[in-house]
Amino acid sequence: MGQFKSAVTKRHWKMNDVSGVKIWQRGYYERIVRNERGLNAIQWYVENNPIRWAEDRENLDALLARMVRR
Repeated sequence: MGQFKSAVTKRHWKMNDVSGVKIWQRGYYERIVRNERGLNAIQWYVENNPIRWAEDRENLDALLARMVRR
């Protein structure tokens, strides 16, 4: 995975005439789906994660809105 990400990053930099720009999400990891229960859990996460964005600690817009209301 590391070699793939490195190759994609270098190609992106070359094609867009940029260098040093991060393009990968921090904290990414991959998971092997081993059974149907695991698949169902992943599907639930993918479907419901956007709904939970309002409470996410990295959602700066929501954080600023909470700060202004106080």
